[in-house]
Amino acid sequence: MLNRLGIPLPILQAPMAGVSTPQLAAAVSNAGGLGAIGIGATDVAGAKRMIEETRQATDHPFNVNVFTHATPQPDLETERGWLAALRPLFAQFDAEPPARLRTIYQSFNDSPDLLRLLLDTRPAVVSFHFGLPAPQVITAMREAGITLLATATNLEEARRVQDAGIDGIVAQGIEAGGHRGVFDCSAYDPQLGTFALTRLLARVMDIPVIAAGGIMDGAGIAAALALGASAAQLGTAFIDCPETDADAAYRQALHGAAAYGTRLTSAISGRPARVLENRFTHAMEAGLTGKIPAYPVAYDAGKALHAAAKVKGEYGFGAYWAGQGAPLARSRPAAELVAVLARELEAELAVFSSVFTSPAGTPRLGYGLR
Repeated sequence: MLNRLGIPLPILQAPMAGVSTPQLAAAVSNAGGLGAIGIGATDVAGAKRMIEETRQATDHPFNVNVFTHATPQPDLETERGWLAALRPLFAQFDAEPPARLRTIYQSFNDSPDLLRLLLDTRPAVVSFHFGLPAPQVITAMREAGITLLATATNLEEARRVQDAGIDGIVAQGIEAGGHRGVFDCSAYDPQLGTFALTRLLARVMDIPVIAAGGIMDGAGIAAALALGASAAQLGTAFIDCPETDADAAYRQALHGAAAYGTRLTSAISGRPARVLENRFTHAMEAGLTGKIPAYPVAYDAGKALHAAAKVKGEYGFGAYWAGQGAPLARSRPAAELVAVLARELEAELAVFSSVFTSPAGTPRLGYGLR
């Protein structure tokens, strides 16, 4: 798949809506990886601007990621209950919670205008997170020559991805930062780790598997390839690149004690997501209870609380998404980071080759990279 797209390195930058930028995506693509922009948190006009800005900065392929979550159904009782539970936290900053919660992000499945934009602009790659669009949408995008990727967190989801005609699976392990790509939040989540999931899917799927979650350096990429992945997707590794939109508090937290204590929580947005330990996660552990509204309705409350706290100089309620490999984050320009990752990967593969190959050039004990 990467060869077909003309991408020389098995390195994908995660889309990271709200953090990734056209400048980041272009820098990664220009350096030989596959850069990405996440347009799930913007409207059609904003998405168009991001695609145009990325195209102005690179002639290479890049990935445009969309959210395909289920349309949230109005539930005023749940929303009122959740706002009441959050009221004491707002009061700490002399603020009131919103009177009503909004659906702040529209699902790609509910936006024919966004589909038209993608069919018109035809980015090289489009990826889906939180599920899949309708079959006719997938057909239209494939007929437009767009390579399609979709996130899967377990075998059942991966089978649905393959059966839908998607070109590749992003195997997202529980270590990954940001939102879990689970299709149905009410279903049982086996919470498979990246390497277990990658190996499982590589053994049974007929389409390329891209490992994602906790991978921060060349050693992690090499390990993913050894397990049968075609490439690795890194997100947290790129957060502190100067090309991202991460604010100073986010960058500081990434290199602090919070990086060693990431937490998986649904309280911030309404969907399970891995975040740097903060006052929001502490509140949940201290007994903040209540039925959480659906994604992204709950996120409206989370963003409002963060905004109220920031006014008082408190940044502990920010949605600073990060994976379990956060302590390994490096502060480098994106192109330089990709170059370092490539050198590390090459060195690790050379070690693998020397360890698993005899002096005569034959594999030892039957081992060898796929």
